[in-house]
Amino acid sequence: MSLTSVMISDVCVCVCDRCVCPVCVSCVCVCVFIPVSPAAERLRYILGEEDDMPTPTLFTEMDTLQQDGDELEWKESARWVKFEEKVEEGGERWSKPHVSTLSLHSLFELRTCIQTGTVLLDLEGYSLPQIVDEIIEQQVDEGMLSPDLREKISFVLLRKHRHQTKKPIHRSLADMGKASGGGARECPSALWSSMNPLHILSNCLYVLCCFAGHAQSRSMNDISDTPSTDQLRNKFMKKIPRDAEASNVLVGEVDFLDKPFVAFVRLAQATTLGGLTEVPVPTRFLFILLGPTGKAKSYNQIGRAIATLMVDDLFSDVAYKARDREDLIAGIDEFLDEVIVLPPGEWDPKIRIEPPKKVTSADKRLDSSHFPLLNNNTLHFLIEMPVAHELGEELAHTGRFCGGLFLDIKRKIPWLLSDFYEGFHIQSISAVLFIYLGCITNAITFGGLLGDATDNYQGVMESFLGTALSGTVFCLFSGQPLIILSSTGPILIFEKLLFEFSKNNGIDYMELRLWIGIHSCLQCFLLVATDASYIIKYMTRFTEEGFSSLISFIFISDAIKKMMGSFKYYPINTDFKPDYVTAYKCECLAPDPSESILSCIKYYCLDWSQLSKKECVKYGGSLVGNTCKYVPDLALMSFILFFGTYSMTVSLKKFKFSRYFPTKLRKLISDFSIFMAIMTFVGLDRLIGLKTPKLIVPTEFKPTRPDRGWIVLPFGKNPWWVYLASFVPALLVTILIFMDQQISAVIVNRKENKLRKGCGYHLDLFWVGVLMAACSFLGLPWYVAATVISIAHIDSLKMESESSAPGEQPQFLGVREQRLTGILVFVLTGVSIFLAPILQFIPMPVLYGVFLYMGVASLSGIQFWERIKLYMMPSKYQPDFPFLRHVPLRRVHLFTLVQIICLAVLWVLKSTVLAILFPVMVLFMTLRRKTKLKRTTTHKHRGKNKPTKPTEKVAASRQVTTTAERRPNRKPPSVGVVTLMM
Repeated sequence: MSLTSVMISDVCVCVCDRCVCPVCVSCVCVCVFIPVSPAAERLRYILGEEDDMPTPTLFTEMDTLQQDGDELEWKESARWVKFEEKVEEGGERWSKPHVSTLSLHSLFELRTCIQTGTVLLDLEGYSLPQIVDEIIEQQVDEGMLSPDLREKISFVLLRKHRHQTKKPIHRSLADMGKASGGGARECPSALWSSMNPLHILSNCLYVLCCFAGHAQSRSMNDISDTPSTDQLRNKFMKKIPRDAEASNVLVGEVDFLDKPFVAFVRLAQATTLGGLTEVPVPTRFLFILLGPTGKAKSYNQIGRAIATLMVDDLFSDVAYKARDREDLIAGIDEFLDEVIVLPPGEWDPKIRIEPPKKVTSADKRLDSSHFPLLNNNTLHFLIEMPVAHELGEELAHTGRFCGGLFLDIKRKIPWLLSDFYEGFHIQSISAVLFIYLGCITNAITFGGLLGDATDNYQGVMESFLGTALSGTVFCLFSGQPLIILSSTGPILIFEKLLFEFSKNNGIDYMELRLWIGIHSCLQCFLLVATDASYIIKYMTRFTEEGFSSLISFIFISDAIKKMMGSFKYYPINTDFKPDYVTAYKCECLAPDPSESILSCIKYYCLDWSQLSKKECVKYGGSLVGNTCKYVPDLALMSFILFFGTYSMTVSLKKFKFSRYFPTKLRKLISDFSIFMAIMTFVGLDRLIGLKTPKLIVPTEFKPTRPDRGWIVLPFGKNPWWVYLASFVPALLVTILIFMDQQISAVIVNRKENKLRKGCGYHLDLFWVGVLMAACSFLGLPWYVAATVISIAHIDSLKMESESSAPGEQPQFLGVREQRLTGILVFVLTGVSIFLAPILQFIPMPVLYGVFLYMGVASLSGIQFWERIKLYMMPSKYQPDFPFLRHVPLRRVHLFTLVQIICLAVLWVLKSTVLAILFPVMVLFMTLRRKTKLKRTTTHKHRGKNKPTKPTEKVAASRQVTTTAERRPNRKPPSVGVVTLMM
């Protein structure tokens, strides 16, 4: 579904661009008569004008007039970049950024001020004295100000400004770290060089004009002509974007006025007005409010109101594009339409509201302002209708031979160079270390299981070599290099069944496997040539979440199982009693000397009491004693390493959201959290010195099984019919590969990840097919996209905005899309044989902790997991999810229960032979859904695709409007279930 076709006008319109929902296979079209308010209509024309220049970010500063004895001065009282910061009454510090809370009365008073005051738009101003003269002259000409007050007003407005730049004597270590970072000694010329050339030109004109004349104004001018040293060295500049401009709000009370003096000024070009602003940012807007004494609080509230509006995204656009006073008033009216009033008796106005993690964009607010008179149900349907489960143009069916493949190549070629040089970033180092340890652990695990299943025809050595070869080639040439290849459970089960079949029927396993790989490769090529990957777009969120949740739970389960195995190999003596410590011993008893002559020689030649445990068993002795089977320290230490690695990784990953240390240091710690956790507990293990199970890596480059080579010959060991019959099992392998690869690719290419370089489903499948044949010839395992490790790869490369407004959460910018991290991971995997002397110090429980973190982290962002947690939450504590607004909670729980049951069935089947049928069932359901949708769509649209004349369209529109008026209580369809399924 898409709302892009909605036209805002006083007619009946269709709010969808198709008449059949792809999920519930029913019509979801709603026709409504949309009334438009005058303010919204005016804003539509103001903001609808094409403008290539984006609106700059506004820094707003509010200064209040203060009297120190006989001296007047403007003192900074608050500032805004996005949220408000106040100068604390105590003095030398800013408050925490918070959401501005305004009184409704102040907004109406501001509206009156704009209506009755002076509004100067696109004023040519180069200095504050000149701008003040223009404002006063305008008010005198309009009869709003007596000429006698000209000099008094000018004198007050040109008093010096005292900014909140003084630092307290005692500073935190974080502030000292920032000061030592070099930011405080930035050269003023560097700040000036970062400005817009027009800003520099205006500053030069200002200096020349100051020397040329305006002596009478400068004699009254107490404000500095150029930015002070404190302004140029202000570290707050780091929080402000380079192209930012300033809006200054000046409010105060004086005793010589009997009515307010109000002026709103927009300069034609932003100009640096000396010491007017706290930071050296050119000023674009000025709001001045001077009034009679006795209403200082009211003036302050009006100043806060205009300052809050100026940093509002929508109003700032209006302020930049306004053509007259009425446009500004329309902007205020729009703001008032969106204002939410809090009852005064039900909250404390002194409370400072924390900035939200996410705010509504100006575009969505503008959309909602176009429907001010609609009822809530219809409005929620229009604005919050979920986007259909479509995956973009990459999965469009071209109908041409290899059309999708050629489009993938065409799409990826322009990004080829950036795929390499964008990888040169410190974040890539942490990602490489993290994924490398995950890959080698996975390779060792699956290599051991394959060795047991295939009688060592494929083992740990083949697993390492296959991972390195397949991963490197895939990351170099694939369409989505962020995907990590690995062995999977269904492939492992297929290998086991294939080996048993070959052994029972006297068929050579490696040769049969080679032909299956060749057939599967050709079948993958056929799928690529026919654009078969497009059927993936018919897969629902239900299937996608079920698949990813299953893989995540498998990772979590395997990590915990392997950890609990330590308690099996090194059991704890629960019967241990400290008071009987003298009774605990383990002795080696010699065998019976009468068994043989050799035993007699051993019996008399060996000192059995001095033998070690291994030597005693080797020479046929028997171990007797209470402590022979118990090594309690190793099980406990393994658990400490396992859980410590996981918990420390989670804690350090969240450290970037803490309040300690500067932002860059927090982010660095978060990026290297996994590496720091691993190194910490590897060091702890070395410090304690216990012989915990360590990572074992092959040290010799040779096949695991001595009687096989590195090349598998295609002929000579099996009958000729085997070469043809292998097409049948190859078809099953192709389906396994196709579904595993493409479902994982869909999860990686989610819109939530904000990938900008496009996908490459057809190109990915092409290289997976090539690698299938290559690995079959080399006798290496088959590889496909690994969901959990790929998600971990993406999470480790996520980018956030570095400079953000105070109080604003860093914005997720996307993922660092490049090929370098994947290539380095698999190259390191290939050379791990030579790194064995270093890797042997890593305890296996530490890597199990990394596996546990991967599984848990991959669950974040899955709606299914969020809905599972709702079972344990009382209703009043549940998060404000969109689907909870549209669907009764009992239906949400029922829908989640169905998913849980399906997941439980898959969990039971995963360890059986039927596990290889799971991808086949998913493919069947996807094809069935596609067929049903196509049939229903054809039936719905049969006879309705005839072209109509424009007059017929208008008549139809009027007819529908009349029908809608006859049914005013018609509600739009519930979108909650659609949200859950899509």
